[in-house]
Amino acid sequence: MIPLAVFRLSAYVRSHRVYQALLLMLAMLAIVHGNRAPRGEEASVLTDGAVLVIPILAWAARSLLDTEPDRQREMSAVQAGGRGKEVTAGLLAAFAATAFFSALAMVWALLLGITGPPSPGLLTASLLLYALSAVTGTALGALTSRAILPSPAFSIMTLVLGFLAMLLLSATSLYWLTVPLISWMKAANTGELVGRLPVLGSISVVWCVIGLGTYAWLRRRT
Repeated sequence: MIPLAVFRLSAYVRSHRVYQALLLMLAMLAIVHGNRAPRGEEASVLTDGAVLVIPILAWAARSLLDTEPDRQREMSAVQAGGRGKEVTAGLLAAFAATAFFSALAMVWALLLGITGPPSPGLLTASLLLYALSAVTGTALGALTSRAILPSPAFSIMTLVLGFLAMLLLSATSLYWLTVPLISWMKAANTGELVGRLPVLGSISVVWCVIGLGTYAWLRRRT
């Protein structure tokens, strides 16, 4: 699985698809962190960044999974020793890509987005949020990849609408029915991020696992 994951990452980079997500990421970060936030706003800035990068991370994951032609994907399943290993290798490669972009976003926010250094607790919480963003982006991107949604137009619309649905639902009292993105932001704005992170993080992990499991189930024959 590891060689296949590396192969897919290499194909993603060599196809130049990686630069589409990279340029969009850099443009978004330049706008969001155009001015340093005043002291005391570190939690809000870091959390907002972790939420805003998710659609770009999903696009990156989707693009990576779509780089490999359908027939090549079938050959990869045979060579890897089964459909399960091929699917896992794809998800590993997609997560590696989203983790890279998520790390870039966090480093940019720490260096150019805030005035003072965050507390150790906030830094740890932010690291976990950006990791959750990478997993969320991987799940959303995988569920909208060509193997699941063959139509490019419908795939892009589903990706965007899926992210908007997360935002809208997480803004209500039913935030636990999705990855609670708005709840992340509310907790950061009220200074409760570190204290509420175990609950919000657990909800996020559960829904990411459900999303990845759904992708694996849908891919069992494709």
